[in-house]
Amino acid sequence: MDGAGESRVGGGGGDGSVGVQIRQTRMLPDFLQSVNLKYVKLGYHYLISNLLTLCLFPLAVVISVEASQMNPDDLKQLWIHLQYNLVSIIICSAILVFGLTVYVMTRPRPVYLVDFSCYLPPDHLKAPYARFIEHSRLTGDFDDSALEFQRKILERSGLGEDTYVPEAMHFVPPRISMAAAREEAEQVMFGALDNLFANTSVNPKDIGILVVNCSLFNPTPSLSAMIVNKYKLRGNIRSYNLGGMGCSAGVIAVDLAKDMLLVHRNTYAVVVSTENITQNWYFGNKKSMLIPNCLFRVGGSAVLLSNKSRDKRRSKYRLVHVVRTHRGADDKAFRCVYQEQDDTGRTGVSLSKDLMAIAGETLKTNITTLGPLVLPISEQILFFMTLVVKKLFNGKVKPYIPDFKLAFEHFCVHAGGRAVIDELEKNLQLSPVHVEASRMTLHRFGNTSSSSIWYELAYIEAKGRMRRGNRVWQIAFGSGFKCNSAIWEALRHVKPSNNSPWEDCIDKYPVTLRY
Repeated sequence: MDGAGESRVGGGGGDGSVGVQIRQTRMLPDFLQSVNLKYVKLGYHYLISNLLTLCLFPLAVVISVEASQMNPDDLKQLWIHLQYNLVSIIICSAILVFGLTVYVMTRPRPVYLVDFSCYLPPDHLKAPYARFIEHSRLTGDFDDSALEFQRKILERSGLGEDTYVPEAMHFVPPRISMAAAREEAEQVMFGALDNLFANTSVNPKDIGILVVNCSLFNPTPSLSAMIVNKYKLRGNIRSYNLGGMGCSAGVIAVDLAKDMLLVHRNTYAVVVSTENITQNWYFGNKKSMLIPNCLFRVGGSAVLLSNKSRDKRRSKYRLVHVVRTHRGADDKAFRCVYQEQDDTGRTGVSLSKDLMAIAGETLKTNITTLGPLVLPISEQILFFMTLVVKKLFNGKVKPYIPDFKLAFEHFCVHAGGRAVIDELEKNLQLSPVHVEASRMTLHRFGNTSSSSIWYELAYIEAKGRMRRGNRVWQIAFGSGFKCNSAIWEALRHVKPSNNSPWEDCIDKYPVTLRY
């Protein structure tokens, strides 16, 4: 501080002494320094959230006091008054019963997540950095610049040494074929489904709806038909196969299954999310198309949904909201993740340099829709007031970023890469523990595409952090360009399922990441 009326108090002694300046004329403490503003905001949140309760409580007390002072004569007079207004009471009661009946009959039935399973590949499919680079060199398809670029991407990617690539990629040269791609798909899908059916004791023939999503591998017969054939599902099953929809297709598949469950009562739906690497490895030298080689790894998930009321007791979660955003009408957004051929005719997926900016814009649109559905009224009031002030003062006011930590206890951010997680952590003002599941999933399994959000949810369960009433925000990005959100509410204290992908390594995490 500068100016007169000050004194300096020294403490600690020696050259390392600490000085505190005090303005003698100040009569009150400096609240900006002595009060942590986040606690002020938290108090405001509690006040606004419980405002109705605070207003109704005095009214309830007054009514209780008045009722306690009534004598038998007062009650007799009240009964006589009701007899003279019997017709009005009957009409009001009939309207109330009719309204309640309509509400009960037309309200959407809840959709429960009974359980889910993530595929854990065998150890011999692991691809440490050194083996990955050596195999890439031995194929003879990459020049020195491309090899060095892949090495740098791997070192900065956030991936660990225990991620997995398909069986075909472990050979030199890689044994790429339709048969190998089918084998990869079968291992992943059937591995996740076998574990799911074992954990839930559900007969596959009881499944009424099947939704499978895989962007880059769409054989004939379809992947969903492969599952029907493997498990001998019933002939009238409603099966769907989603292709080309990118890493956010898992949420799209859940949304489709939810819509089907609202129409078809008393049934189960299975959602299978995976990606196929065998036939989609890029063997060229275009740097923007080499990045997927370094990030994408083997993985898949299977989710069992139910609309049966009796399944609520054994289910883990209830689906609360699904919000989908599609920016395909914009040419830049449409082409920012694009499968194409390079100048030499080799096919791969190209990532645009505008990808992160487009993802940010798409996220902003998505949370603008999501916010009013999930944020407490305190945050909505602050957000609205900021918009009004911003309009009045011609944009001189910094926009208010809603605090989504007040709406959710857990975040499953798509593990698309370190940059994606970094940007969401920064822009949503999350703490490191909120993105821990995403970073550790990226480190342990890599980018498993649409199934990554389920590996993250499995991590949270394995850590024992999921409590009854907790809300989870799954958020994923995908080609097109899309940003999709799914909100789940825990129905109980959730424990990890048997054969969780984290079962053998959860005690090692979280790990310290060095780039």
